[in-house]
Amino acid sequence: MVLEGSSEALCPPPSLELRPSCNKSQPSPPLGSSSQPHDGVFPEDKEPVKYGELIVLGHNGSLANGDKGRRRSRLALYKRPKANGVKPDVIHNVSTPLVSKALSNKSQHSISYTLSRSHSVIVEYTHDTNTDMFQIGRSTESMIDFVVTDTAGSGSGQGGGAAGEGGGGGGQSAQSTISRYACRIMCERSAPYTARIYAAGFDSSKNIFLGERAAKWRTSDGLMDGLTTNGVLVMHPAGEFVSEPAPGVWREISVCGNVFALRETRSAQQRGKLVENESNTLQDGSLIDLCGATLLWRTPAGLRHTPTLKQLESLRQELNAARPQCPVGFNTLAFPSLAQREIVDKKQPWVYVNCGHVHGYHNWGYRKDKGPVGPGGTAPASTGERECPMCRRVGPYVPLWLGCEGGLYLDAGPPTHAFCPCGHVCSEKTVVGWSQIPLPHGTHAFHAACPFCGTWLTGEQGHIKLIFQGPVD
Repeated sequence: MVLEGSSEALCPPPSLELRPSCNKSQPSPPLGSSSQPHDGVFPEDKEPVKYGELIVLGHNGSLANGDKGRRRSRLALYKRPKANGVKPDVIHNVSTPLVSKALSNKSQHSISYTLSRSHSVIVEYTHDTNTDMFQIGRSTESMIDFVVTDTAGSGSGQGGGAAGEGGGGGGQSAQSTISRYACRIMCERSAPYTARIYAAGFDSSKNIFLGERAAKWRTSDGLMDGLTTNGVLVMHPAGEFVSEPAPGVWREISVCGNVFALRETRSAQQRGKLVENESNTLQDGSLIDLCGATLLWRTPAGLRHTPTLKQLESLRQELNAARPQCPVGFNTLAFPSLAQREIVDKKQPWVYVNCGHVHGYHNWGYRKDKGPVGPGGTAPASTGERECPMCRRVGPYVPLWLGCEGGLYLDAGPPTHAFCPCGHVCSEKTVVGWSQIPLPHGTHAFHAACPFCGTWLTGEQGHIKLIFQGPVD
């Protein structure tokens, strides 16, 4: 069968009171509630307001060593029992040597912009009773709500690397490129619960420091803004993420939440051009790249279109109930339990990714090089690619794995397609959608990758339709 499918001043000018926010924002559509239960931040009752969920690409349902506390592959953001949001209040000009004294108030959030060795600008923030703040970064300090680390990636390997690095390895990189206080998300506590993203997060002293070398500037209205070292990139989908998935344009988000075109390289000191008609408001399907890991933002309304873990298990059982067979060995194939990962089962289906024919595992069919005969008249070495016995097409031969992270799906359709060359199986709409999305890699490269493992996609389309053989009896 074929399945379809951040004060003290040195002779300062008068302090300036700031406007409520630094950026132009646009409201987002109303959010609903999700039926998927996931651990979140400070849920206050049985049915708390959920702002949305953050999912780290490249981890198929959980981190390699398991989800523990704030270090996990997925986090739901709920309305807090008490608002902890902040908003810009007063701006001070100070002598740079006096910045540390000006920032001695541990209860005051502030952003410090070092303009020169003698001049700095400090923007004090005040409590905002209308918003909740969530901070994301590599630091494990308590002010970070979502601890995110990057993983070493090979770019074209078949492992579980973070998609932000395009990669495949399973271990953590020796030197992370993700900032300790990478970004913060501000969510409005009243409907429609708009979520906005800003570069940089406040440290344990409730400060954000932008040093002399960081990209920073005065805005046209006399305020300050700046970019972090490696930047926070965001791409909003061009259309509705679940109905007409199409990639948007990658932009950079500033400390004040303004939107800019990308810099020439990731850490260049010259900012890109201001994009006035776009905002930092997150929408369903928005991607957030922290230079080492890429996060997907899903709204409760968007999550209603995705399969739950229970539904994924039902789809697995339906596949196995059809008793797909190896067309050569005639043995019955079966997808392993969703809890079983990276351990290949003897009944597990394998696929030739260039044609889609599904087989059981066999250790023959290696394609030989057509080069000269080896030393001593030995046979030429194998290339590692296999020749499909059904159609004779040559290519990678890999085990098939069901995509276990339901939040990465675009619908709850049948798992009829697989990403190439990793072999992660999901719905046709999901493979088609993700195959069109260029994910940041390194300082200025972009490449489509499997959202479940981060492997760079190959081939003309980056995915293949699976061709199963039904039972002969």
